[in-house]
Amino acid sequence: MRFMVLVKADKNSEAGVMPDKKLLTEMGKYNEELVKAGVMLAGEGLHPSSRGARVRFSGKKRTVIDGPFSETKELVAGFWLWKVKSKEEAVEWLKRAPFDQTEVEIRQVFEAEDFGAEFTPELRAQEERVRAEAEKLKNRKR
Repeated sequence: MRFMVLVKADKNSEAGVMPDKKLLTEMGKYNEELVKAGVMLAGEGLHPSSRGARVRFSGKKRTVIDGPFSETKELVAGFWLWKVKSKEEAVEWLKRAPFDQTEVEIRQVFEAEDFGAEFTPELRAQEERVRAEAEKLKNRKR
């Protein structure tokens, strides 16, 4: 099972305040543990919403809304993608994270089998091709 672990934004992350050396060191050790255990597939911090944008879809109309966004509690400051056996295992790993004051959300990622018969063999093959190409791009320097 894969889980997206979403670290919620706060006033400091939205103000662009960077973590101190102590937290960076602790987070580095924590991430190493995750990788050595085969749990962490990806993980990144995100710039504040003031540097982002949203695109609102309404039929054929597309509206771009530039940040910052006001609802800090609804924003994401960073994420991990983990592969674990269960939600309970993800929770146990997360409890070990070196956070002091924050909220983190865990959400299971859909797998191909979750879509049932609607996800035809042709669509599965297309998905595999797209993922393989994305993996090539990830490993290629820009």
